[in-house]
Amino acid sequence: MGEYLKWDEYVLRDFSAPAVSAKYDEGYVFTRIGKGIMDQTRSLRVELSKFELSSENRRILKKTTDLTASPVPLPYTAYDWKIGKLAKDFYEQKFGAGTFSANKIKELLTDPDKSNFNRLFVYTLPAETVGYCIAYENEDLLHYCYPFYNLDAGQPNLGMGMMLRAVLYAQGIGKKYVYLGSAQRAGDTYKLQFAGLEWFDRTAWRTDSQELKKLLT
Repeated sequence: MGEYLKWDEYVLRDFSAPAVSAKYDEGYVFTRIGKGIMDQTRSLRVELSKFELSSENRRILKKTTDLTASPVPLPYTAYDWKIGKLAKDFYEQKFGAGTFSANKIKELLTDPDKSNFNRLFVYTLPAETVGYCIAYENEDLLHYCYPFYNLDAGQPNLGMGMMLRAVLYAQGIGKKYVYLGSAQRAGDTYKLQFAGLEWFDRTAWRTDSQELKKLLT
């Protein structure tokens, strides 16, 4: 995945929803490194009161009509080694060998003493489970963090269909924001297609997506 854009690191001790939300508002996001460890980065979020479906969003929904998202709590009692393998293979094919180990996925999904995350989105088509996303959720926000899916599922636009359903889920239950990770390379421009998008520039939240696009390309 290359070098991760990080301006600062913070170790959170207070895991209450207001404390977590306050750090996210300062551009910090939870990481997989260890319990409470947050990085300040060029974070992306969607202000859900301003989100409405674009023509491109509708196209993605139409292309993924049969895709269903089911949010379940972590730790995940139905964990199976095949989930860890799916994640490892996905990140290896996308970003290179050693990006994400199956053991780290298992830890994030099953060990609350080592993981910052409390939600797993399980994505299914009528005949099979095709993807997952590890997430953090509280009363104010959803952080859609580590998605992975079957790259051979034969479902067009699967990654975007998964993300879009998480955005709609969060909006539907009254969250204020969905956080979509960071924007640091050209390949992240796909995240910029949501109405209500904001990005953190190290000191403040910005809304000019064209400016951000120039930084990424």
